[in-house]
Amino acid sequence: MHVLVTGATGFVGGHLVPALRAAGHDVRALVRDPSAYDPPAGVEVVTGDLLDPDSFADAFSGVDAAYYLVHSMRAGSDYAERDRRAAANFREAADAAGVDRVVYLGGLGDDGEIRSKHLRSRREVESVLDAGAYDLTVLRAAIIVGTDSASFRLIRELTATLPVMFTPRWVRTDCHPIAIDDVIEYLVGVLAEPETTGETYEIGGPEVLTYAEILRRTGEVMHDAEPRIVPIPILSPRLSSLSIGLVTNVPSNVARPLILGLKTPVVASDDRIQEVVPVSLTPFETAVARALDDENDAEDADGAADDQRTRAVADGGDR
Repeated sequence: MHVLVTGATGFVGGHLVPALRAAGHDVRALVRDPSAYDPPAGVEVVTGDLLDPDSFADAFSGVDAAYYLVHSMRAGSDYAERDRRAAANFREAADAAGVDRVVYLGGLGDDGEIRSKHLRSRREVESVLDAGAYDLTVLRAAIIVGTDSASFRLIRELTATLPVMFTPRWVRTDCHPIAIDDVIEYLVGVLAEPETTGETYEIGGPEVLTYAEILRRTGEVMHDAEPRIVPIPILSPRLSSLSIGLVTNVPSNVARPLILGLKTPVVASDDRIQEVVPVSLTPFETAVARALDDENDAEDADGAADDQRTRAVADGGDR
């Protein structure tokens, strides 16, 4: 199958593209800056920006299915409007090209309980995409545990920095974390199952945890010790989000909407997807350990590259 992946340079897209190739698909990656993307072997790279419809129309030529993994939260406070326009532009181009299927990775949360702008935006994008002529498959997930996940990075850095955390009531909110490997298995798997067309599935790991439990268990994996969680009723998520930048390296424009969304329970209420795409779900601690190992491997690789560049300069070879 000829597959287009938007958001190929992001956290999920970076894992999905090689997995699709391994599954035997012809993959085309739509990226804004091809010079910043190192594609796996055999992947076709096309340049385009979903906010500029004239820049990417040819990207859909000959495509059977497309994945929508774009999220503009890092771009600033107007991310919801940007995401709305990007999704509409994608939909129109996919319809014009006659794309058969689209797969979208959105967010969990019951419509009546979604309070944050961030989660409402994910659901709005889903609605925009659902108006297309193609068959849409939606997967909804909560925190995805992996090295480059913004949500998991926030948890990891809080756990690494603060042995004692004074937190608002959101630490008692239920969440359904899932390992990135399991998300990718679902994303690739639905493409091979025609009965998933037009369906919406909720995906989660083997356990529902409160955010306090997620913080404690992450601390156990990282330090063999739990951080101490001290809920303070008068500390709102908004005030909490303002302090995140003081203790983590997560950009405030990313951390703030994530924190404000923590009041909403994000739990998969059914497991219908397991009937068509059975996945052996990864335990939370195993997912955390893998993410930390991948991060250490990446740091070691960066360090080796820096050493190589230093030696090249010393030898007069880097000019």
